[in-house]
Amino acid sequence: MITVTVEERELINEIIKKNKVCYVGMVDTEGMPYVIPMNFGFDAGNDIIYLHSGPDGSSVSAIEKNPNLCITFCTEPKLIYQHKDVACSYRMKCSSVICRGKVVFEEDLDKKREALNFIMQQYSKSEFKYSDPAVKNVKIWRVELDSISTKVFGAPNPKSPNYKDQDFAEY
Repeated sequence: MITVTVEERELINEIIKKNKVCYVGMVDTEGMPYVIPMNFGFDAGNDIIYLHSGPDGSSVSAIEKNPNLCITFCTEPKLIYQHKDVACSYRMKCSSVICRGKVVFEEDLDKKREALNFIMQQYSKSEFKYSDPAVKNVKIWRVELDSISTKVFGAPNPKSPNYKDQDFAEY
């Protein structure tokens, strides 16, 4: 089995959309790595990920000090193997997307509502209205993506006698 780098934008967007949480890596105020799971919204047309949090807290303080983020998505892993008696043939089958960018906190109420809509579209087909007090109280993280890298793990090796054309979207 091999690891395949993916560059097709439709597949990358599909992998991101399959996720219910993303893992956000940052540097805390003491210079240590800090990773948290977060809900998100994805504006695929503009390469923007929206996150939200309370107005204060350790992650907000960390971002105010250093706005650089790494956001990781991973599809549900599945254990696979090429031969059940060969330990080295076992691998996790999944896909991951790693995004990097800088956070800008959105303050404009209308833009915050737009970001909240992207976030809610990730989880529901319903349309929502947001009260002014609720919108004022939420911290919206706008992350314009500087880079996106995607890998598919556990893909069949084309040199394997059992190789078949694979639809990498299943990963």
